[in-house]
Amino acid sequence: MHQISHARLSLEDIKAIIDNGEKLTLSQEAVDAIVKCRQYLDHKMEDIGRPVYGVTTGFGSLYNVTIPKEDLSQLQHNLVMSHACGAGDKVRPEIVKLMLFLKAQSLSYGHSGVQLVTVQRLIDMFNNDILPVVYQQGSLGASGDLAPLAHMSLPLIGLGEVLYKGKVRPSAEVWKEMGWEPIRLQSKEGLALLNGTQFMSAHAVWSILKSMRLSAWADVIGAISLDAYDGRIEPFLPLTHHLRPHKGQIATGERFMELLEGSELIRRPKTHVQDPYSFRCIPQVHGAVKDNIMYVKSVLENEINSATDNPNIFPDEDMVISAGNFHGEPIAIPMDSLAIAMSELASISERRTFQLIDGLRGLPKYLVAAPGLNSGFMIPQYTAASIVSQNKGLCWPASCDSIPSSQGQEDHVSMGSNAATKLVRVVDNVETVLGIELFNAVQAIEFRRPLHTSPRLEKVMADYRKVVPFVDTDTYMHPLIEKSVQFLRNEQYIN
Repeated sequence: MHQISHARLSLEDIKAIIDNGEKLTLSQEAVDAIVKCRQYLDHKMEDIGRPVYGVTTGFGSLYNVTIPKEDLSQLQHNLVMSHACGAGDKVRPEIVKLMLFLKAQSLSYGHSGVQLVTVQRLIDMFNNDILPVVYQQGSLGASGDLAPLAHMSLPLIGLGEVLYKGKVRPSAEVWKEMGWEPIRLQSKEGLALLNGTQFMSAHAVWSILKSMRLSAWADVIGAISLDAYDGRIEPFLPLTHHLRPHKGQIATGERFMELLEGSELIRRPKTHVQDPYSFRCIPQVHGAVKDNIMYVKSVLENEINSATDNPNIFPDEDMVISAGNFHGEPIAIPMDSLAIAMSELASISERRTFQLIDGLRGLPKYLVAAPGLNSGFMIPQYTAASIVSQNKGLCWPASCDSIPSSQGQEDHVSMGSNAATKLVRVVDNVETVLGIELFNAVQAIEFRRPLHTSPRLEKVMADYRKVVPFVDTDTYMHPLIEKSVQFLRNEQYIN
């Protein structure tokens, strides 16, 4: 059981909660903050004497339209319904579940004015794996993720659809089964739910966690490829890296020295003086990716520990401030940066695959004993090259674009939601390219027998061979590539 509190939440905490299937509960600290803020707002509404954006007014360019007190609840209900304008593919369930968690966390700080029952219902949905149907398109990443968060919020008021026990169903049906009543939103609540960066943040958190795993795997796979290619160890020695002390570069060099400790292949005399850049510059490229992941991770940890709706309510200071914490720019630029970094991890991986199949250094062309009759590993490299090229298009930064909306009131937007959804595609693509390199590298190293790589890498390859066999003659490759990619989901080999 994980308590939502005001203690700093790390990405490692989120990973543990998801991996272990933990349930959520509100700490007393969070309960007190939520209740205090709501009571303050209710009291303030009685004598504030001026319009308050989103509380007593319309939204966006309708900020100057004052709403009568008796219509404030309907105003919030209408807001959620009218903003549910998503389109495109459905967001994958594991990311929707992160959205629920991050929205509950953001509302728990007591600066949003929501009812306690509203936050609790988000937690109930998380705990029972009742996941709203959310669509990928519709957010500008500016006034928060309005459209996707509206779809996430529809079930709270008994509307929309949810994925429950493997089936998409009307939320009203599921609510009836659970014995839940739709929530009657109070003033400001719809805005608190829809303003915020939880669609962007959930995609980013998912992507960073996967990127951290793939970055570690890239080192393991790269080390197998290096030995399969009969590569040199000198580019990984620490002396060079301390002349250019980027943390990721130093860490990568150290990692390869550990991974290759005890290898017969890496120790044997070499006839070649240098390796191609895709091998020789692994510390610089993999290291730069590591540094970028850590930077983006630090930004996202700030984001998930923040209140990102508007206006912000400060009971102790007796202030209600309309500002811009919902704007996605602080994470849109880093998400674009992470997409670029991860695409480079795939780019250098594909080049190593190309080198392995090129018939160099005693390896047979296309890694089969009888090339010509057999095409062998010719076409998996084509697939990797195609994916790497697709990533180049996906890496065009979404955050450098902006289209005004709401009659010009929202005149600069981050497009962070587009950065988020294409980041997920890039990271998925990187996983496939690395799976293809592993497929090639383990095949290639068989042609170095009876020599062995390090005991650690031999263990990885022995387990890999339990699911992906040696390819002697041409066979149906797609299932083997799929199994190779699936193998990368196992984290025991990278710890």
